[in-house]
Amino acid sequence: MGVPDASDSRLELLTRWVTEDLGFTAGRIAPASGDASFRRYFRLTRGTDTYIVMDAPPDKEALAPFVSVAQTLKGIGLNVPVVLARNLPHGLLLLSDLGTRQYLDALAAEREVDRLYTDALAALIRMQTRGRAAASALPPYDRDLLLREMELMPEWFLSRHLGLPVGAGRAMLDRLFDVLARSALEQPATFVHRDYHSRNLLVTEDANPGILDFQDAVQGAVTYDLVSLLKDCYIAWPVARVHDWALGHREQLLEAGFVLGAGEGEFIRWFDLMGLQRHIKVLGIFARLYYRDAKSGYLKDLPRVLAYTKAAASRYPETAEFAEYIEAHIGPRFDAAQARAGARDVAPT
Repeated sequence: MGVPDASDSRLELLTRWVTEDLGFTAGRIAPASGDASFRRYFRLTRGTDTYIVMDAPPDKEALAPFVSVAQTLKGIGLNVPVVLARNLPHGLLLLSDLGTRQYLDALAAEREVDRLYTDALAALIRMQTRGRAAASALPPYDRDLLLREMELMPEWFLSRHLGLPVGAGRAMLDRLFDVLARSALEQPATFVHRDYHSRNLLVTEDANPGILDFQDAVQGAVTYDLVSLLKDCYIAWPVARVHDWALGHREQLLEAGFVLGAGEGEFIRWFDLMGLQRHIKVLGIFARLYYRDAKSGYLKDLPRVLAYTKAAASRYPETAEFAEYIEAHIGPRFDAAQARAGARDVAPT
């Protein structure tokens, strides 16, 4: 059995499970991908067959939600990894391998864009309609969670990354967060993957796309996954094209019998404000990944996320003061903060 780093105690545990308990004595283990959480993924190869082994330290990551949501999504006909073996006490899963070609890479070819988004939006329709009943068993995407997520931005992005005192803007942020939470909660609720974007979708020959990283699914706003996909933190499209895709998705939901109770204008408002909530959260998460977890790779995506944030805030009167705050206070500090972080030779502490 070939392993990449025998000094890694979790990897030693994983290797013993794969070889001694599962009988893969002639296989080879190599890193498959990392994660923004504490999970890691390894590709197990034996002959021409490949599998994925998930390593989720049980004191940091629960596996039961992944297993449960995988069964739900597979049951409604979506292409997700099959759980082939499990060791829940030690935080290990053996999964089927959906391949290596991320949507993010494939979207570089313009001729592929419409086909890939057509498939991803069709899968999302299935998730939101056929998965809606199962969503009632998921945690609610309620006001407390929405607010808690947005609070990551002032703590980690404003204070830690920019060195910007929050005090003077606190009342404005409270008003903004209230507007965004109310907008999310007035939308019809359904199954929410919560990270439905180009790094968690794989291009597959059959039943495209392969869907990953769904363990944090909740019951929440109908536009949340749509905005994750179309206002992707890792790739951006012209606003007109994004809104065309979003309104096409609205029509598909209506044709599937999903009662929205909102015309096109209100749906786009929901979509934009949901995106603003998500991107405020992501500004905080990406900064936290750097400063707390020493993961610097997400810093390069902060300019795109900030651009989404400013554009959405500028679009509506009730959020315009936040766009002005970005212009006056965040913008002047942002490039310098990025340069400071990018110039560091050692992991932050």
